[in-house]
Order: sequence, then structure tokens, then C-alpha cells
Amino acid sequence: MPELPEVESIRNKFRLGSVDNPSLIGKTIRGVELFWARTLAAPPPDEFSERILGQKINEIGRRGKYLLFHLDDDTLVIHLRMSGDLFYEPVSAPLKKHHRLVLILDDEHRLAFNDARKFGRIWLVDDPAAMLAKLGPEPFDENLTAAVFHQRLQRHRRQIKPLLLDQAFLAGVGNIYADESLHLAQIHPLTRSHTISLEVAQGLLANLREVLDEGIRRNGASIDWVYRGGDYQNQFQVYQRTGKPCFRCQTLIERIVVGQRGTHFCPQCQCE
Repeated sequence: MPELPEVESIRNKFRLGSVDNPSLIGKTIRGVELFWARTLAAPPPDEFSERILGQKINEIGRRGKYLLFHLDDDTLVIHLRMSGDLFYEPVSAPLKKHHRLVLILDDEHRLAFNDARKFGRIWLVDDPAAMLAKLGPEPFDENLTAAVFHQRLQRHRRQIKPLLLDQAFLAGVGNIYADESLHLAQIHPLTRSHTISLEVAQGLLANLREVLDEGIRRNGASIDWVYRGGDYQNQFQVYQRTGKPCFRCQTLIERIVVGQRGTHFCPQCQCE
């Protein structure tokens, strides 16, 4: 599943533009094609088409793992889930397999939502605040100080790995960056959050920001056929390195299942 760095990289691609992929800012939506009805979470298809036609893309934002296309009157909210991706392509190009929803733009191109596993969802809302209200703070939020982060950890008695993945606790962190951050902070993934000291919490927050920032700088991680945009996978210290030596101490990396998620760690550097 694309995590914060991958989603931010997609946002930057369409917001800032490049030689191969111009910015979508200022482009107007002239048509809609829906190929998988359940991709559209709200509103119903007829209302979606009626409302979105003629609206211009004014800005592209992100909240956690959600992409936010701010239009003239509404916001198009996209969650990529397990296999979602976005493609900017000429309207004359053949439709790719797994295209679920297509927006025809005023420059003879289309913005296509492609989703092989069909878990991704799209909303058109007048105000996204309500649907995003349950999300926790962004990792880079300047109001998320070490003291505040520590206080939030103390409110729970949960294992730290599942807590970091809880979007109501911290928005945007997923399996890859949780594993990498915990290794950098030398914290075992089963450590109970309320036992973490202020000093250790300060280090963990700094490490989270470090790996996420590096992930964004490298356009995320390309680890399978779903997302192929970045090269952060070349920086992995523990993730998907089961049985390989830790770069820090040479102990073999182990994999366990925590909260139904594969979890990679060094048993020496991250001892309980």
C-alpha cells in the first residue's frame, strides 16, 4: 500500500509537474467515465458527474494517505489503498487494464484512476474536514513536539508497531516506514507505548521524520508491481531483509507478525 512518501510523491508529480507530466493545476474537468461503480464512494455516479463537470483543479493536497484535489466548489478525495495509482495520458491512448474511473481534462488528456485490486475509493465532497476528522496529526506537524508525541504514547498501552500504523494516532505512517523508524530508534516493535521515555520518544519522532523525509526525497519505495515510482527500497535497513545481516551489528534480521502485519527488526539492535 502506498504510504505517506509515495502519496506525497504522487501529489508532487501532479502539482508541480515535469517534462513528461505537466502540472494539473488550472486544468478543467470536461468529462467522466466510470468503469467500476464501487470505486466511487460518494456521491452517486449521476450526482458525481453533474457536480464535477466544469470544475477546475486549483490545488492538490494530501492528508495522511489521502490525496486531495481542491476544485472550484468541491474536493476530490482519493485513497489509493492497496493498489491504486493515477495516470495522466492522452485521451486517444488505449485504456489501460484496471482503469476504474477517468476524468477527461480540457487539454485532450485524462486523469485515470487505476486499481487492480479494486480497494481504492474516491469521494467528491464539499468539505473534506468531516471525513478526515478522525485522522491523527501529520508526522511533520510543527505542533507535534517531542513532549506532545510522548504524551500521546503514554495514553496507550499498545505495542508500538501497531500504534504507529493506527491512522488515528499518526496519519500517513505504514508498514515500511514504521519498521525503518523503529530500527533507527533501536526500539523493539513489541515495546509497549506507555513504557517509552520522553528521551526515547524524542528520538523516535526524529527518526520517523528522517525516514519519511528521505522517502519523499527518493519518491517513495518501489517494492512490487503496484508502485514503481521511487528508489527508497535501496535504503532499507530492515524491511524485507529477513535473514540478511544488520548493517549496524551484523545480526540477522528477523521477521515476525505483529497486529497481522509482517514486521522486520534486528533482535540485537532492537532487543526488548
